[in-house]
Order: sequence, then structure tokens, then C-alpha cells
Amino acid sequence: MKKILGALRRADERFSLIENGDTIAVGLSGGKDSMVMLRALALYKLFSKKDYGLVAVMVDLGFGGADPAAVAAFAEENGVPLHILKTQIGEIVFDVRKEKNPCALCAKMRKGAFYARAKELGCNKAAFAHHMEDAIETFLLSMLYESRLHTFAPKTYLSRQDITLIRPLIFAAEKDIVAVREKYGIPVLKNPCPADGHTKREEAKEILSYLCEKRMNAKQSIFKAVSDSLMKE
Repeated sequence: MKKILGALRRADERFSLIENGDTIAVGLSGGKDSMVMLRALALYKLFSKKDYGLVAVMVDLGFGGADPAAVAAFAEENGVPLHILKTQIGEIVFDVRKEKNPCALCAKMRKGAFYARAKELGCNKAAFAHHMEDAIETFLLSMLYESRLHTFAPKTYLSRQDITLIRPLIFAAEKDIVAVREKYGIPVLKNPCPADGHTKREEAKEILSYLCEKRMNAKQSIFKAVSDSLMKE
């Protein structure tokens, strides 16, 4: 956990992610990344001496089959109230709209529901658990499919929602997140989405893996270029 907290502190100090008086809605999917982020933010509150509040928001897409009891218990152990928002997004995307490329619409609807509930709960910030590899993969996807050099920012003010989105794990490596999850037995939920494992992001993961096979420090080199560009924004 020390590496994760170090990465969180580095991101906070570099991008001014968390301030006294913030109320942060933690986007909790039940996956390893968001679960570790929840734990890290709860611990960071203790040693950073910053006065901020945390609430966890989970958007239930309506696929069924996943019991959130373990996730709710974990949130309670960390002193973070969990709000589960039940929706029919899965049915709309796959059964009603029958989207051939469902991820874009699903993400738009899921984020819309999440931000609306975050504002209802009095949150001024929202936290997503994107990590270092996510930033690189987004960069590769943008380059290959949009013909531009772009990735997500560590901190973005969303004027339509009147909320600031932060990504506290931007400097965290996925292998360190996996190690923390395994060491502490943090519970995770299996992704029930039918498209899981069959997206363009999987292609980006394969490309990044190939580059790392050819050049040992490829991941670090790409991320340095990406993070340097983020500082200029």
C-alpha cells in the first residue's frame, strides 16, 4: 500500500487534486482499481492531515448476478458510506438500442447517472480510479482511432455537471494495485458486462504489452511523455 499512497500523494501535490473542505464521490465499480482507490483515499485522509469527506457511489447497470454485499462491507470498514444507484442502462444499451459498439453510450449514461447522484449528495469532486496504464492505453487509442495525441487529464472541471473530476491513481502502476488487492484480500466484483474483454481497450493493452516485450522501459518512456504533456495543459 505504501507505493499506492506514494503515487496518490505525488499526484495530489503535482496537480492539487484534494483540498480542505472537499466532499469526494468515489466512483466504485467493484473492480480492483476502484476498491484499492477507496482504501487509499481513506488512508490518505489520515496521514495527509487534509480535511475532506468521502462517499462511494456505485452505478448498478442492471445486469444482475453480482452481490454487492462484500463491497458494501468493505466501504463500511473504511468509514465510507456507499450509495448504490440502480439503473436499466444495460438493458437500454444492449436490448433496446442493440448497440454494436456499446461502450461509448454506456459510459455516457453511466457517468451522467453518477454525476447526478454525486451532486445530490453534496459532492464538489468525483474520483475515478484510472491508473498509469489506463493513461497510456487511452493515449494509444486516441492516436490510432482519432488521429490525435490525447489522454485524460488528472483533474478536470466539468462545467455542465459543476463538479471537478480527479484521478488520484494516475501515477500508480497496475501491478502495484494488483499486489495491494492480493495482499490485503480486498474484495472485488466480476464485471457482468457482456462486452467485457472484447473492446478496443483490449487492443491497446495488447499493443502496450508488445511494446514492452520489444523495449523493457517502453511503458515508463511513454508515460513520461504523456505526463509531461499533462503538466503543460
